[in-house]
Amino acid sequence: MIATAFADLSNSFADLVAQTAPYVVEVESRRSLASGFVWRDGFVVTPDETLAEEGAVRIETADGTVLDAEVVGRDAATDVALLRVAGLTQTPVAFDKQPVRPGALALIVGAAESGPLVAHAMVAVVGPGWQSMRGGTIDVRLELDLRLRRRAEGSLAVNGEGAAFGMAVRGPRGRTLVIPAATIERIAGALAANGRVPVAYLGAGLRDVVVGEDRSRGAMVMSVDPHGPAARAGIDQGDIVLSWSGVRQRHVGMLLQTLRATPVGAAVTLEIRRAGATRDVIVTIGDRPER
Repeated sequence: MIATAFADLSNSFADLVAQTAPYVVEVESRRSLASGFVWRDGFVVTPDETLAEEGAVRIETADGTVLDAEVVGRDAATDVALLRVAGLTQTPVAFDKQPVRPGALALIVGAAESGPLVAHAMVAVVGPGWQSMRGGTIDVRLELDLRLRRRAEGSLAVNGEGAAFGMAVRGPRGRTLVIPAATIERIAGALAANGRVPVAYLGAGLRDVVVGEDRSRGAMVMSVDPHGPAARAGIDQGDIVLSWSGVRQRHVGMLLQTLRATPVGAAVTLEIRRAGATRDVIVTIGDRPER
């Protein structure tokens, strides 16, 4: 009886892998091998970190077909890169929109040498949205109790019902993270539309400064982009930013973190101090110019 139950479980895993394998591809770029998956017709998503900075990119599908790929756009902040692949006929994956539960089992399905590259794991952490060390906003924190192979980065993370819920990548200190479906859809959509992801921009150089007798801190404006959002709002060099939409900013790092999490086009109220007096200034956050 135990052997039968184990065989049923084993066969279920194998069936889920066979069901998922057609969506995943192997991605090769200048001595780097990773996985990816078909996101939309003619488009593949793969981790940005695994792509070489230059040189040709190719993908190999589950049936062994090798195709040239063009890099549409890359977002290092969320570790999402988008490739355009002419001649790609595989059906795109459909992500599951249901919340992921801690303790649930997951299959990690990638591709290597025309076949699936598979691992299984438990969902170890489910948490609120967070910011990566590069400033990208990740909609949900998902960690797996698995040490991911380099070649398996970009694999689909699949739940017990066979539905994909994100892309597995290697995080800091050996952690395995899952870039959730909501983040992939948002970032890949922006890359497909514009080739880049808008980056929130204030247009002011800032430095920590002590304010007042209580030794509280603020962010002094050291320079202003004359064509940026801060200048358009009337912020001047020497102004001190105290709060952002009513939240006191304890240091420049906190203010920059808040900025990165703010959508481009949002109107925010900054409390500033100028010549000893405080005032509110409304700033419409811009898109950082390309250098």
